[in-house]
Amino acid sequence: MSQISQTALASLDESSRKDIMQFIESENSKSKVQMSIHNFTDMCFKKCNANKPITSGTLDSSEEQCLTNCLNRFLDTNIKVVQALQGAQK
Repeated sequence: MSQISQTALASLDESSRKDIMQFIESENSKSKVQMSIHNFTDMCFKKCNANKPITSGTLDSSEEQCLTNCLNRFLDTNIKVVQALQGAQK
């Protein structure tokens, strides 16, 4: 993504500047979430399929259970982090 120059921002009215900055912040947040999901998926897949050749387009029961557990740990951890951050903001 290209950078917005300070000159270009300065030429906008205050409302437009706020809108653009909010949009950029929102897009950056989305990007971070997508990167986190990608990293998580990669980590869980490698953990649950280590040293196993991929022989079909489906997961066996042990792989499925492993991925479910990995997902649940990831979600539980994220929920705790969000709760802690919300508690710190109060």
